[in-house]
Amino acid sequence: MSSLEERREARRRRRGADDEDAPAEEDTSSRRGRRRGTEDETPAETPAAAVEDDSGAREEEERRRREEEEAAAAERQRQEAERKRRQEEERRQQEEKRRKEEEEERRKAQERAERDRMEAEEEAREKAEEEERKKKKGKRKGLGGLSAEKKKLLKKLIMQKAAEDLRNEAKQKAAEKEKYINDRVLHIKTDGKTQAELVQLVQDLHQRVSVLEEDVYDWEIKIRKQDFEINELTLKVNDTKGKL
Repeated sequence: MSSLEERREARRRRRGADDEDAPAEEDTSSRRGRRRGTEDETPAETPAAAVEDDSGAREEEERRRREEEEAAAAERQRQEAERKRRQEEERRQQEEKRRKEEEEERRKAQERAERDRMEAEEEAREKAEEEERKKKKGKRKGLGGLSAEKKKLLKKLIMQKAAEDLRNEAKQKAAEKEKYINDRVLHIKTDGKTQAELVQLVQDLHQRVSVLEEDVYDWEIKIRKQDFEINELTLKVNDTKGKL
């Protein structure tokens, strides 16, 4: 083989070696590129995930903040409603207390007016009776022409009749009093009652005592009127004795 051919053969072998090395280098470069791509992608993905996590945290924090604000607002509303309820209850209690005080004042005023009226009537009646007695004082002539024995007998009969009337009236009053007491008095049993039932019982008894006090006042008025009538009857009896 000539030198020229040897040189040509050598160049072909070098080209063949270069061609074999080129794919390996390309493969190596490709692998290196892919590794760099992977490495490049990994940092690219890390900021996106961090942003997503930060966004979720902000949303969670915002949700908690809204829940806390809503809970605080609900608590403020509850406290405001409770405050208004207490104010309304206090106002109602004050109005009830004022109403009871006004009713008590009216009742006392009516009692005073009734007492003053009855005292004025009694004073006027006594004054009229005194004037009537003064007018009749000079006209009376005892029991007229009756003998002393008949006068004594007549006086005795009058006193007996008056005593009998008083006894009958006393019996009637006693019977009415006993009936009234039996109708009003309750047999109270506290055995086996709960605290709430005992409280209700006390309230009922208090209300009943109030009603009975009003009844006592009415009976006092009736008794005074009866006393006035008894005095008038006594005066009439005395006038009758004087005429006889």
